[in-house]
Amino acid sequence: MQSVHEYYSAIQLRSDRWSSLQQNLATLARAPEARGAAALRKRIAELFDALTVIEPYWAFPGTAAFDHLRRQFEHGNITDAAHGAQRVKRALTSGAYRRRHIPLERDSTDGDDHDDEAMLSPEARALSKPYFEVLIVDDVNEHQERWLKSNVARMRRTEDPFIYEAVVVPSIEDALIAILFNHNIQAVVVRPGLSLKSKTEVPILKRYLNRAGGPEGIEALSPEDWGPELCRLIARVRPELDAYLVTDRSVEDIAGLDLGICRRVFYNLEDFFELHLNILRGVQARNKTPFFTALVNYSKQPTGVFHALPISRGKSISRSHWIQDMGAFYGPNIFLAETSATSAGLDSLLEPHGPIKEAQELASRAFGSRQTFFATNGTSTCNKIVVQALVHPGDIVLVDRDCHKSHHYGMVLAGAQVVYLDSYPLNDYSMYGAVPLREIKHQLLRLKAAGKLDRVRMLLLTNCTFDGIVYNVERVMEECLAIKPDLIFLWDEAWFAFARFGPTYRQRTAMNAANALRERLRTPEQERAWTAQQEKLKDADEETILQTRLVAPPDARVRVYATQSTHKTLTSLRQGSMIHVNDQDFKGRVEQSFHEAYMTHTSTSPNYQIIASLDVGRRQVELEGFEFVQRQVEAAMAMRRAISTHPQLKKYFKVLAAGDMIPAEFRESGVESYYNPEQGWTDIWECWEKDEFVLDATRVTLTVGGTGWDGATFKTRILMDKYGIQINKTSRNTVLFMTNIGTTRSSVAYLIEVLVEIANGLDDLLDDASKMERLGFERRVKALVEDLPPLPDFSRFHDAFRADQETSEGDIRSAFFLAYDEANCDYLDLGAGLPEALNDGREVVSASFIIPYPPGFPILVPGQVISREILAFMRALDVSEIHGYRADLGLRVFTPEALARIAKPQLARAAE
Repeated sequence: MQSVHEYYSAIQLRSDRWSSLQQNLATLARAPEARGAAALRKRIAELFDALTVIEPYWAFPGTAAFDHLRRQFEHGNITDAAHGAQRVKRALTSGAYRRRHIPLERDSTDGDDHDDEAMLSPEARALSKPYFEVLIVDDVNEHQERWLKSNVARMRRTEDPFIYEAVVVPSIEDALIAILFNHNIQAVVVRPGLSLKSKTEVPILKRYLNRAGGPEGIEALSPEDWGPELCRLIARVRPELDAYLVTDRSVEDIAGLDLGICRRVFYNLEDFFELHLNILRGVQARNKTPFFTALVNYSKQPTGVFHALPISRGKSISRSHWIQDMGAFYGPNIFLAETSATSAGLDSLLEPHGPIKEAQELASRAFGSRQTFFATNGTSTCNKIVVQALVHPGDIVLVDRDCHKSHHYGMVLAGAQVVYLDSYPLNDYSMYGAVPLREIKHQLLRLKAAGKLDRVRMLLLTNCTFDGIVYNVERVMEECLAIKPDLIFLWDEAWFAFARFGPTYRQRTAMNAANALRERLRTPEQERAWTAQQEKLKDADEETILQTRLVAPPDARVRVYATQSTHKTLTSLRQGSMIHVNDQDFKGRVEQSFHEAYMTHTSTSPNYQIIASLDVGRRQVELEGFEFVQRQVEAAMAMRRAISTHPQLKKYFKVLAAGDMIPAEFRESGVESYYNPEQGWTDIWECWEKDEFVLDATRVTLTVGGTGWDGATFKTRILMDKYGIQINKTSRNTVLFMTNIGTTRSSVAYLIEVLVEIANGLDDLLDDASKMERLGFERRVKALVEDLPPLPDFSRFHDAFRADQETSEGDIRSAFFLAYDEANCDYLDLGAGLPEALNDGREVVSASFIIPYPPGFPILVPGQVISREILAFMRALDVSEIHGYRADLGLRVFTPEALARIAKPQLARAAE
């Protein structure tokens, strides 16, 4: 039996325990007296022991049924126990328990034994009532527990839109563990009889309790405050849930307390029907999809089409003799839901007042923002909207140099003065990490010393990066606000939308950090800490400030924006994205300009299907995002474990761990790997709470240099062409496997099989290789593992695009548009022309964005001086994969005459 440390989530642990129990009981039932039966009985007893500490947190099969199964085994009724375990395992796997009662007795009939939910048609699944579970927290005896559950069950009505079952736990600790174990829980009822500590002392339970942050400090509270405190703690772990507090305290006592996610307080309640109605209403509030519902209703209406969309209602297809295959492929509904009208219960994305507006408000609640806006043409457009809305011409913006190209183009559109920030390099893998906080503070302090801090407008960073490096978002914002109290933050979370729905991940999202910072800045403790630090740093030099963890002033303005590609990590059609806003000055200073920027970049004919998918995707993550993210992380962790421990795979591949991708100075916890074959999984809560950078475990970066193939070749010729495995990103010697909420265990198993087959093939190839062939292989490996060019830093903007020499900001807009005139540009090839120009002492300046694939980041932007390091890096790469580089002509650069002409006015201004 695998150790609990081999599992990251309780979902998979429980599933595997039941599968193993069912298999062992079936084996014992077939041959109860066979050799090895004693060992089998011992193993079954251990499995029952392991499940005993888990099952109280789930409604199915329930503690009574589970105890009955165990007694059957202990009394020698092996066949009956095996039959019951088989029914439980099948119901858990198929999801049948969500739709109907599952009898476990051997003499009972279950006509739907093979009713696998995955085999039902989408129409049949859509017609069934959704199922969830309600957690009741009350320290009651077994008889009282049965009374509670029966009273809840009696409230059910045929007209109810949902089905639910109750789970009863006695303590605060058990409640926190339950909401982390049991993804079916959608509501929590906190009754006055709860206790504090769990009676179960099992390491895995304590590990989950740590992940919830633990009920630290609660011992100091009066027992009458435990209920309200539990509501607050649940809000920290799973804020999407509904809580209901049952109390006998006075209204005055309750009114001033922080009740977290509590939707309603009941006084001395034994009216279960009123509670029942509130529970259903609370779940319905998350289940509603205003725009998707409006679109479905529209599609059912008889409509005469007299507008500019021939495909609407499918008329242009049904009347066609040549494109019937399109109609057959997509089906009728997608065309019935197409319209260019905003009436009939629909809405306008540009001026929403109806279901789109309501859908955006629900998304704002789900993602913890103050305002949320939908976008139907991707996060690239979201980035440009935010930048254009907030940045004025001449404003200084600090930008992560290897961020997505849309940010660079946004700087061009806004006319920003750009200070590029260098991330720490990972030269061994030809990729960058993230920008150290020290570098950000250093640039802000330089600008402050130069008297330019008032012009600094925004800090723009990618969280998390494509390769999975995640910032300590709250710390970055607080320390920057300590230097520039009104700084605006734009966090590109294109690959991080899922993070909101995992307790560990959530703490490093922009919206969660913004809310936490806003709350903390209002506290007296913050004012005292800031006042004390101001006195301490009164005459401090820059180095002292860089080494100090700065405290933001209480009057700092929290102004935070996050752009997310919903379609990349959650359920949405392609290009479905969201902009989340948590800006204290949005209403007073930004709303109008944001609206104009939104109008500028948003189509007047947005795709209604994308908007509907955003609405439905929000519903999904509010109701089952916690479960899906758990499964996603578990799949990624299983992949890491399988590759790291497989003896054949270790010859040619290596999974990069936190210690490989994050230098030690940025890992305060000291944790180098989230998985150790000897100890199992590390509890990463502490890492995510403390470290400057952490690694998103759902991204698995695999080094492939040991195979002799570079990343691009391995991706295309091996994975895609030979095995049909698709991936997005490679570097010189790595490939990136990204799990998502749709990744299955079978997908992971197939990938492992493929990698083993590749490794076996390499073994065979090398066994049959000649001496010269083996030497060639070793040289290819050495070139990919050892002889890697160092990653170049951002050099600098040419003086023609800089206002002065004090600080490094440059006018990227002027350089971009200067290149529009061909007379200002020339081409230099990498082999001779560019090296000769540099040898002659000429300052060669890029006239365009240069983005090599791999590694996929811009190493040159318009107006940037080309350094020898950049030339060496480009020459070491396959230049045919460099975007912006023309192999027939070379690099596009500015002519010396164009630079001189631009530089003269700059010099004159500098002299003034």
